Amino acid sequence: MFTTAVGMPGPFELIIVLAIVMILFGAGKLPKVLGQMGKGVKAFKEGLTGKEGEEPFDVTPDDDESEPPKAIDEGLGDEAVAAEEAVEEAEDAEEVVSQDESA
Repeated sequence: MFTTAVGMPGPFELIIVLAIVMILFGAGKLPKVLGQMGKGVKAFKEGLTGKEGEEPFDVTPDDDESEPPKAIDEGLGDEAVAAEEAVEEAEDAEEVVSQDESA
């Protein structure tokens, strides 16, 4: 008796699949269809490995043409200064409140 793993098609299922394939494609076209499928699998494997005609190229930026990185705060002007002052005032106010609570 045949024993197979769970989920694997048995011999009867394989015969049914083969019969459906023969009905759909016919005996004459079956070698062509299987040949095209084999070429597709081969092309897919070559695409995964990247062997065919692909030369690695350098993607690092050129140092001569690029500008140095700018600071985040640069260009914000008065808005950045006002925001920093507001943060400092809020921190000072928190210190005063904590001193009053401890006294």
